[in-house]
Amino acid sequence: MRFLGSKRSIDRTGIWVTTICAIHCLLLPVILPMLSLIGLSFIGETLLERTILGTSIIVGFIALVVGMRQHGRTFPVLFLIAGGVIYWHKNILGASGEPFVILVGAGLIIAAHWINLRLIKARQIAPSRGTATQTA
Repeated sequence: MRFLGSKRSIDRTGIWVTTICAIHCLLLPVILPMLSLIGLSFIGETLLERTILGTSIIVGFIALVVGMRQHGRTFPVLFLIAGGVIYWHKNILGASGEPFVILVGAGLIIAAHWINLRLIKARQIAPSRGTATQTA
């Protein structure tokens, strides 16, 4: 039971990291001029964006592989990979399409964690129901 709690926690961490990454990328064009005035222009650097996204992918991969070992489904990992690739190439549609690409990529990563949480929960509930009906 306790280990299951940590699986949920890492999925929730992955959701938060991805959400923060998306908010950072979406708000950056608006706040970047102000950040340079107060000496925080590094927040707009591509390296920082890639680091946050990389952290999101690593946390996601760990959470989804641990979940996959329990529920046996691979498609959440595929959602994570697709979302990460889309997000990584956020400039593919130019500046006007960037927010859409970010939302699609982040949405797929968050969906992967959400689906993983649901599959773990369903797997936890299903065996207990099966044993209850067998003993009854």
